[in-house]
Amino acid sequence: MNRRIEYTASRDGVYIISVAARLLEMHPQTLRKYERVGLISPFRTGGMLRLYSEEDMARLRLIKYLVNDLGLNLAGVELVLGLFNRLLKLKLYSESLEGENLHRALDLSLSELFELLGAKFNEL
Repeated sequence: MNRRIEYTASRDGVYIISVAARLLEMHPQTLRKYERVGLISPFRTGGMLRLYSEEDMARLRLIKYLVNDLGLNLAGVELVLGLFNRLLKLKLYSESLEGENLHRALDLSLSELFELLGAKFNEL
């Protein structure tokens, strides 16, 4: 589970780890663990101080919800975040494409989503 989950975080980190942990009602070690497994990637200063952006905080709130409220383990969280990222990408594509280009982008995105779930699109 050490592969990184792609997301486009704003690099405007504003919260140090202790403040982020307090705002999220999480232990700082939990934030470090999520970084270690690749669920989050806070900005690092030259002195290696972690700075969490508003987007990082929103992502951590989602992770907290998935773990605490839905009972997912980190593998489940990784899967959900991967699906979430693909759906966001599809939404962005769909707003700028039409006709055959939209159809191809939709097919590709659906194939990627099914692949994340371990199924091949053409096998269904």
